[in-house]
Amino acid sequence: MAGQKIHTVDSDTQPEDIPDRSAMFGPLTSALDLNLLPVPAAIVELHGNRFLFESINRPFRLAGLGTLASESPLIRLLGPQIRRFLASDDTRCEIAWQFGEEVDCRYFRVMFARQSARRKHRCMVTLVDQTGELRTEQSLRREMTTDSLTGLPNRAGFGDQLESMIGPDNRNKFAVLALNLDRFSRVNACMGGLVGDELLISVARRIKGALRGRDVLGRMGGDEFGIIMALDDGPNEALHVAKRVQAALSMPFRLSDFEVRIDCSIGVALGSDDIDDPEDLIRHAQFSVKRAKKSGRTEVYQTRAFDLAREQFSIETALRRAIDGGLMTLSFQPICDLASGRIKSFEALARWTTEDGVKLSPTEFIPVAEESGLIVPLGRWAMDEAARTLAEWDRRAGGDCGVKLAVNLSAIQLQRDQIAPMVRGVLETHHIDGSRFTLELTESAIVSDPDRIAQTMLALKDLGTTLAMDDFGTGYSNLAYLQKLPIDLLKIDRSFVSGMLADRDKVAIVRAILGLAHALGMQTTAEGIETNELAQTLAALGCNYGQGFLYARPLPDEEAYALLRARNA
Repeated sequence: MAGQKIHTVDSDTQPEDIPDRSAMFGPLTSALDLNLLPVPAAIVELHGNRFLFESINRPFRLAGLGTLASESPLIRLLGPQIRRFLASDDTRCEIAWQFGEEVDCRYFRVMFARQSARRKHRCMVTLVDQTGELRTEQSLRREMTTDSLTGLPNRAGFGDQLESMIGPDNRNKFAVLALNLDRFSRVNACMGGLVGDELLISVARRIKGALRGRDVLGRMGGDEFGIIMALDDGPNEALHVAKRVQAALSMPFRLSDFEVRIDCSIGVALGSDDIDDPEDLIRHAQFSVKRAKKSGRTEVYQTRAFDLAREQFSIETALRRAIDGGLMTLSFQPICDLASGRIKSFEALARWTTEDGVKLSPTEFIPVAEESGLIVPLGRWAMDEAARTLAEWDRRAGGDCGVKLAVNLSAIQLQRDQIAPMVRGVLETHHIDGSRFTLELTESAIVSDPDRIAQTMLALKDLGTTLAMDDFGTGYSNLAYLQKLPIDLLKIDRSFVSGMLADRDKVAIVRAILGLAHALGMQTTAEGIETNELAQTLAALGCNYGQGFLYARPLPDEEAYALLRARNA
């Protein structure tokens, strides 16, 4: 081009040969100075409305940036930025620049520099190639956000994509679905991890096939998948997608020589104006999955259910502190001989007053204790506290105080704890004979694992304890259990006793239970007795013992002992 003066220089100078690295970005002016730079560099002049290269170095040409300003992609793409820099009062400026097609795109950090803001027509442009660094970073990012087995976004990648969708104009227009495979652990256990991996890959393909092209499928971990979907026709659209996914998974999978059927549970969380954190949405969807496993249908997140779950978690945390900190107490409700009215035993019942002074009913904290596993330490504490209390009553009476104590055993406790060794240890610690204790089991506890429970019951019988079946008639009664298991006493549930005098059907049920117990050589206790008339009727029918508000409500240990002394005097 006429009038354009270009200096180009080749050099083998290495970066480590440059004594002062700041010279790389300084306002150099000569071709020799450019030659010192190991990065693409050019001195650009603005003549009128045209750019000219006064000089460029070898790395500049090798980078494919041209030798003529009129043909250089640098000027074509960054000309406006250079003009703004020259028109400003800055002596340095730095920008990021992408150059090339998407496949072979290169990334540069571009710096403009000049000696003085008064030099409005001339500056040096240097480019630091960051392509390798950024591609490595992108590769690592892809690796960190991609599930290596299925190639789907993993939990981190799924969260990133969800975060990009959350915005002021889009919050009510998408849903997150969490999907959990049912009984997948059995496949791993029976067929091995490789077959399990093959199944996960096949499941991912089927789910993908049931989605629309713009929906996002991710593997959240293990046998759990997540789906992000835009909602064009409202929330029902998410339920339709859930049905399509379940239908796709309903066909059996052929793995090795086996045909495997997989069911799934799906929970849905809808985007809303109140939620701007992707983790909250994912957590809501996963919470709905837990509900779906219980209900057997797709569940949509409901705030009230989540609040209840958080409340239960709060109870669990406080209950753990209460057990560890000795804040639990036992109350004792008398069980009386219906013929004589004398107290024969007390049922020990756990009571809890929170740190805030709130008294919680056992119906509030016992289910939480069973679900969380805290029923095991709670049951151990109750057994030890009952034995300690009975030993104290004996000491105050100067010998055997004349009553037994009944302690409840939970089904979860029977499954998870070594009951017989625990009871033996408590009896030995407090020097109490096993015959002084009645251990109450529910029907559901017995049927959960009859063989194992039978062994436990026999071991407890060897300790001399009395075994009672609590709430008889309300569970899964099987007469074979009554014949085979060493049960000494049946407790008739209060639902049959309350209002019995006005209901002939209840009278018939109670009469049948009493007849069955008598035939099997068992004693009986009726719960929920509130009137003398009811107590007399039960005694006439052949019931041995009674328990209820007629005799007393559950009492603290001091009051229970005082009642014992007064009633049995």
